[in-house]
Amino acid sequence: MSINTSSDVVCGSAVGLRGRLWRLTAAELRAAAVSASAEILRLEAVRVAVVDELSMRPDDQVIASRGAGCWLAANTMLQVRDGKKIAALGAALRPFPAVAARFDDGDCSFDHAVLIVAFCESPPKGMPEEALPRCIDLLLAAASGVEATTTKVRNVIATLERIFESDKIPPAEDDDRNELRIASTLNGRVVVRGDFDALTGEMLLSALSNLTMPNPAPDGTPDTRSAAKRTADGFTELIRRYLDCAKTGVDGGQRPHVNVHINARDLAEHRDCAAAPSPDGGGVAVSDIDVGHMPWLGPLSVSQTRLLGCDCFLSTVLLDGHGAPLDAKPGKRLVSAEQRVALIARDKGCAFPGCTCVPAWTDAHHIRHWASGGPTVMSNLVLLCRSHHRLMHRKTGFVGKWVIRIGVDNKPWFIPPPSIDPGQHPRPANTTFKT
Repeated sequence: MSINTSSDVVCGSAVGLRGRLWRLTAAELRAAAVSASAEILRLEAVRVAVVDELSMRPDDQVIASRGAGCWLAANTMLQVRDGKKIAALGAALRPFPAVAARFDDGDCSFDHAVLIVAFCESPPKGMPEEALPRCIDLLLAAASGVEATTTKVRNVIATLERIFESDKIPPAEDDDRNELRIASTLNGRVVVRGDFDALTGEMLLSALSNLTMPNPAPDGTPDTRSAAKRTADGFTELIRRYLDCAKTGVDGGQRPHVNVHINARDLAEHRDCAAAPSPDGGGVAVSDIDVGHMPWLGPLSVSQTRLLGCDCFLSTVLLDGHGAPLDAKPGKRLVSAEQRVALIARDKGCAFPGCTCVPAWTDAHHIRHWASGGPTVMSNLVLLCRSHHRLMHRKTGFVGKWVIRIGVDNKPWFIPPPSIDPGQHPRPANTTFKT
């Protein structure tokens, strides 16, 4: 079978496909990858709908398998837990047709649909019933399109939980659910499985950050370890340092600790359910309300942020009307500690569009190079991960193709080359998770 177009790739079999893909151009390969991903979303929605209908009209085979989810796992290569998740989502979507329609249309992923229906099934205690449709709209807006991320959806959920603030602890922060299982195997190894709240996870990831980075050999050979192997090695070293008098090392020039960013106004404010503004009209807009943000795990409720604020080292960053930090002290070529704190508050990690690298693994890049007279000031700095930083400086054929500009909002914007976007429309950096 020959391949003429990218549609032939999506519609045909994968058997022997690798040996025929050389016929396609890079543009056709990209189109095939996007089309295949859209087809997967479509088929995933079809499977959820079919399994849900089967669970409402079970026959002898489904009944004997103890439910449609288990039957699906028994007749496919899925694990039982995955089959049950598919059946559970189908049932959960029934009362929320707006979410189901967006999921069926392929504009909301499986995982994001799970998050949204979980919020709808157990909304904040202070949220009136009539506010649910507007909340669903906000959640679907965060979950739609190629720029949708789980962090954006979680941030909207955290914001809505703040608007309708109650005494209920969000699932992500409920440490009563924490579990850690350590068991030995028959061959003498140890298996570790855990489930922790967001704050504990943030502490663990912060502690491991410096210990899990790739470590090139003395001759410059790249680190050949997988990410999982580096994490395992870092965890071993973390335990060893703790047993050796709790030596923690440094991460990004500082000892590892938990960082939480939040506006001072939001940290100081106290809202109760009676005073909560309605998302449907009047009052404070959702985009004007902030929650805590952790570099690794994203949103943290205001109540938990206030708890941490009772005993912490507080660093202040002066922001303008757009929420961008005003210039920290101009330094020399190297970015000062104050400037790095301000950059993290603004960029929250690698600012390159679509990159999710955390602040601890980023460099401060001079938009106008230092060698060309570029000053070390906030309006000439942007956080980039090592890969994107290297691309900007040294990658053959890449340098100069992307242009970085500081916009009127005092935040970085990226202008792609014509080969990616003929109109060269500016793209915002990963500076915010608000709707």
